[in-house]
Amino acid sequence: MISNTQNHLLNQMQALEAMAKSQQAQPEIKTEQGPNFGELMQQAINQVNETQMQASSLARAFELGENVDLSQVMIAVQKSRVSFEALSQVRNKLLSAYQDVMNMSV
Repeated sequence: MISNTQNHLLNQMQALEAMAKSQQAQPEIKTEQGPNFGELMQQAINQVNETQMQASSLARAFELGENVDLSQVMIAVQKSRVSFEALSQVRNKLLSAYQDVMNMSV
């Protein structure tokens, strides 16, 4: 079961992949203004942060004895863990790609 945050992150990654492939096929510079990569990453980070905050607030509410179901808490915590792990993997791939580019001889 994939959450909306993960679907959104996956769609963004696929859109970036499609953009990269189209730029490789056509070396022309486009002047269209769209969301840049930094903005997309910032949105993804903010969404992961929001997911973690929601899970934390649900866990705190459960600990305080409020009317929160344990299954809701566990699902929220797992969603936050999976979204954080996905973001970490994207970061690792980006760093690896950056290092590969920097190690290329000119």
